[in-house]
Amino acid sequence: MKILQQVSVKQILTEKSKQSLLESFTAKMEQAQRECDQLTFQLKKLEKTIISNEMRQQYKKEIEKRKDKLKILSFQIEQVHTLPLGSELKEREVQALVEVKVGDNWEEFLEDRTILITDGIVTEIR
Repeated sequence: MKILQQVSVKQILTEKSKQSLLESFTAKMEQAQRECDQLTFQLKKLEKTIISNEMRQQYKKEIEKRKDKLKILSFQIEQVHTLPLGSELKEREVQALVEVKVGDNWEEFLEDRTILITDGIVTEIR
């Protein structure tokens, strides 16, 4: 019988992956800042016309979401700077198809399985 099992995929932090993460977070920050600026501009433009309080609140809510995203991304950048090289970062979880036969040790199937990746290459399967 085959069953699906969750497998953690972890990335080993190297100089290359650290730089890649920082670039990714920085790009996301720039995008969120642009969205925030655009929403603020649109809100100011609409305030010159007749705008309902509900619409104003919706714009402010969207702007706050972007600001919260900026705070989270800033925190993540700080964390990447403080992590030592060689740290394991959980990247995602995937499902694996596992064959179960009569006589297999069930406890082995209950253990967490992990795939380690270093600079985009699978280096270990636990």
